[in-house]
Amino acid sequence: MNIFIRELKANLKSLLVWSVIIAVLIMMAVSKFSAFAGDPEMLKMLDSLPPAMLDAFSMRAFNLTTLSGFYGIMFIYFGLMGAIASAMWGSDIISKEERNKTVEFSLVLPISRSRVITAKALAALVNSLAFVLVTWGLSVVAVQSFQPDQAFYSYLALEMRAMFVIELIFLAIGLMLGCVMKQYKRSASTAVAIILATYFMSIVSGMQENLDFLKWFTPFKYFDAADLFRNGSMNSTYLLISLGIIVVCVAVAYLVYNRRDLYI
Repeated sequence: MNIFIRELKANLKSLLVWSVIIAVLIMMAVSKFSAFAGDPEMLKMLDSLPPAMLDAFSMRAFNLTTLSGFYGIMFIYFGLMGAIASAMWGSDIISKEERNKTVEFSLVLPISRSRVITAKALAALVNSLAFVLVTWGLSVVAVQSFQPDQAFYSYLALEMRAMFVIELIFLAIGLMLGCVMKQYKRSASTAVAIILATYFMSIVSGMQENLDFLKWFTPFKYFDAADLFRNGSMNSTYLLISLGIIVVCVAVAYLVYNRRDLYI
């Protein structure tokens, strides 16, 4: 419990920084939406964009003059921010002990390595959940001037649940990298590289039909905003795949960290 509380306090500054970043993103989005709100003529500007780009960002799946439609476009950016934040929390919360030369302190405690991982992982999980709630709360407050209806609130709630699952996936990947990589300084950068690669795959798979198979390799396509909007729920198959990724990554993290030599 002491480790859990210590990690929460240690990562509070990081959570605040990410909260400020998402707050700025939301304010920019809402400000931009004010130009589209209730003005169908603004949609004509999209005609100048290449069709492949419109498909890649699901712009043809939404009506950007509606709040739900605009938030559908913004979801990929919320998911990307959440993924990066969670992956960095997951990787750094383990690797920083070796980086800061404080791993000796953890090793001399009368607890197992597994309990250390559990306490740290729970702290990162709380941060990820808090980040979703901050995003959710700020979004609700920011759009009040547009008088959102119940359909928007329902869609926003679905988006936030999907965002949390994306966070869990990359939190688990980050945790695994922090536990597995002997070059601990590279765990965070590797996690971010994986996120950007999967994000790029989600864009490419939407631009070319023959590359549609890439959607199976990118969590950003598991919870595509357009599919969420059409179906009103998350795809159970993708949820099972997500659960599998999380379980495997966490299991590998525990197995490897309990056996490998740590740099003191």
